[in-house]
Amino acid sequence: MARPVRENDIVGRTSYELDTMFRVERIEGDTAFLKGVFYRLTADAPLGDLQIISNEEYQRAERIEFDQYRSVLPPSIDQMRSIQEDDFYISGRILHIDGDEDYLNKSIKLYKYAKVYAQAFAVKEKEMATKVPELVRKLRPNIVVITGHDALEDKEHDEDLNSYRSSKYFVETVNALREMEPSLDYLIVIAGACQSHFEALIGSGANFASSPKRINIHALDPAIVAATIALTPADDQVDLRDAIEKTITKIAGIGGLQTKGTLRYGVRKS
Repeated sequence: MARPVRENDIVGRTSYELDTMFRVERIEGDTAFLKGVFYRLTADAPLGDLQIISNEEYQRAERIEFDQYRSVLPPSIDQMRSIQEDDFYISGRILHIDGDEDYLNKSIKLYKYAKVYAQAFAVKEKEMATKVPELVRKLRPNIVVITGHDALEDKEHDEDLNSYRSSKYFVETVNALREMEPSLDYLIVIAGACQSHFEALIGSGANFASSPKRINIHALDPAIVAATIALTPADDQVDLRDAIEKTITKIAGIGGLQTKGTLRYGVRKS
């Protein structure tokens, strides 16, 4: 007999044919409140609708996730071009701001694998507009990622920012950053989460944003775009379609504008 579902269990919803893995955040009565393990979404479900995912199956899914970004990101920037012994590269500097610490930690692992310079902080979506500009002034990144949790809560009025859980906070943050630095080349901004108001984010000054088709994006999609920009040479334009194709949810989940790379090649005296 299967044991009861508990907090922190990895589960799937039988009514959705176990299509997505969730972690049980809390249980109230007969209802479990869930957070996506691999996708940036939250949900609730009756306890009777949940099936516990085995540790073996969960680990297999994590390996598949790792293989997905390993296949699209170079493992080391020194493989991009043959260089002499004393020559070197400096990747673009990433500041990753996430409303969810679990997803933040996933992104940190990706940046370490790609060997790009990144600093990461967990900040609640409502606090981003005041805290992110302070971090940008202090840390002077080339690339800023602003993400977390979002949702289109009123589908009949998807043009209205108030129909979204967090899009208005992301827009406020992008606006604040563009007051500091208007140029899309000098400060590259990647903004949004699941179902975010893509047009509003691009209109406020983001280089890349989610979600053109108002879908749930993968937890690593913003980080994949950021790492791709950080590893694109500074004298090149980022290949927009290639960068978006590297993400898990692709063009339905992420869109963007023409953007320069931030990887710099250097020489020094032997």
